[in-house]
Amino acid sequence: MGWIPQIKWNSIHTKLLATYLLLTTLGTSLMAGYILWSFHDYFKKARQADLENWSTAIGESVADALEEDDRKRVELVMQRYGAAETITIRVFDPKGQLLATSNPRQDRQVTNWLEVPGVRVALGNREAKGLAKGVLSNDDRLFIARPIVRNGQLLGALRMSLTLEQFQRQFSTILWTVLGTLVFTLLLCAFISEWLARSISRPIQTMRNFAIRLGGGHFGDKLQIRQSNELDQLTMELNRMSERLASLDQERRAFLANVSHELRTPISNVLVTVEALRNGAACDPTVRDRFFQNVEDETKRLSRLIHDLLDLGRLEAGVTLLEKQNVQLNSLIIRAVRAVESRMQNSQISVQVNVADLQIEGDSERLLQALLNVLDNAIKHSTPNSQIHITGYKEGKQAVVTIRDQGPGIKESDLPRIFEQFYTADRSRQGRGVGLGLAIAKRIIEAHGGSITATSKFGEGASFTICLPL
Repeated sequence: MGWIPQIKWNSIHTKLLATYLLLTTLGTSLMAGYILWSFHDYFKKARQADLENWSTAIGESVADALEEDDRKRVELVMQRYGAAETITIRVFDPKGQLLATSNPRQDRQVTNWLEVPGVRVALGNREAKGLAKGVLSNDDRLFIARPIVRNGQLLGALRMSLTLEQFQRQFSTILWTVLGTLVFTLLLCAFISEWLARSISRPIQTMRNFAIRLGGGHFGDKLQIRQSNELDQLTMELNRMSERLASLDQERRAFLANVSHELRTPISNVLVTVEALRNGAACDPTVRDRFFQNVEDETKRLSRLIHDLLDLGRLEAGVTLLEKQNVQLNSLIIRAVRAVESRMQNSQISVQVNVADLQIEGDSERLLQALLNVLDNAIKHSTPNSQIHITGYKEGKQAVVTIRDQGPGIKESDLPRIFEQFYTADRSRQGRGVGLGLAIAKRIIEAHGGSITATSKFGEGASFTICLPL
C-alpha cells in the first residue's frame, strides 16, 4: 500500500496557514460581494432615475394629446419613444383600458390590464415603481407607472418598463471576472500565507527541538536563527539559558566530585584508625589516645563539612529564613573579633578595628557567620606577627566593611574564582578548610541585598569589601 501523508492539524504551521487563508477568503469575499452589490444597486438606481425622467417628459406630451382627445398623437408618441426593443410604453384610460402601446401585437393578448403591476395604483392617482416580470414574458424589467393629470383631472395612466436582460448579461460577465480575480487572489494569498506560516513555524519548530535537546541533557548547544524580530531575541535568550545550564551542569559535576573527595578523606582516616585499633593499637595507651584524638578530629571535620553543605544548599535554594532586625555594625564586628581572638593570639596576629557607628538591617547570626568566614580566611593566610585591618564606614545608602590582611595575597588569575565552592587548589587558600567558607559568606551577603568583592596584589595581602544596605 502507498504511503498517505497525514496533516498535523494541531501544528503551528497548519493553524497559521488556515488562519491566513480564512482571513484572506473572508476579506476578499466581503470586498468582492460589496463591489458587486454596489455596482448592481447603482445600475438599478441609475436606470430607475432614467425611467422617472423619461416618463415625466413623455407623460407631459401624452397629457397634452389626451386633453385635446388626439389619440393619433398619443400613438405617435408611443412609436417614437418606444421604438427601442428594451423599452415598452403603454397609456391607459381612467377605466384601465389600453389606449396606446409601443408593442401593439403582443399587448392584444392581455385582457385585464388592472392586474399588471402598477396600473391599478397609477389609476388611483398614485405613482408606482419597482422590479417585475414582463407582462407576457419571463424577463426581469424595471417599471414605473404614474397617473396622467391635467388641471386636477385624471386623464389616464402611463406605464413605462425597461428590460434588464442586457444589464444581466453585462453583470454576469462582471461577476465571472470578479470571481476569476477572486480565485487568482486566493491562490496568490495561499502562496504568500504558506511562506509566512513557514517563516514563523520553522523557527518555532527548531526552538522546540532545541528545548527537547536541552531537556535531554545536551547543554551548551547553540541555536542559529537569523530573523530581525522577537524570535531572534528569543533565540539569544535560549542560547544564554543553554550556556547557563552547561555551566551549572559543570558546576554540579565538580561539586559532586569535590563533595565525594572531601567526604571520602575523613571517612577513610576514621576507618584506617578503627582498623588499627582493632588490630592491637589499643593496647598502647599513647597510641590509643592519639588514634582516638584522630577519630575525634576527623569526625568534627566531617560534621563541619556536612553543616557547611547544608547551609550552602539552603542559601542557594532560598529556603533559609532571615530573622531581620536592626543591628549595630560595630557591635557585630566586635563579636566576630572576640570569637576568633584566641586563634589570632595563637597565630601571633593582631587586629585593628575602626568601624563607624552605623545601623543595618539583617539577621545578626547569619551576618556574624559571614564575617567569621571572611576573618577565618584572613587568619589562615596571614603571616605571623602581621595585622588584620577592619574598617567600616558609610558610602551613600550602604555600609561598607573592609577586612584586609597582610598575607601573601591572591594571584590575579585566582581572584574571579575564590568565591566558588571547594576552590582550594591555589596555595594562597590552602588550609584545613574545604573551600566553602567564602562561598557561604557570599550567599549570606547576597541574601541581605549586599555584595562582597575581593582585591589583591600578589605578595601584598588581600582585601575583602562587604557592602550592606543601611
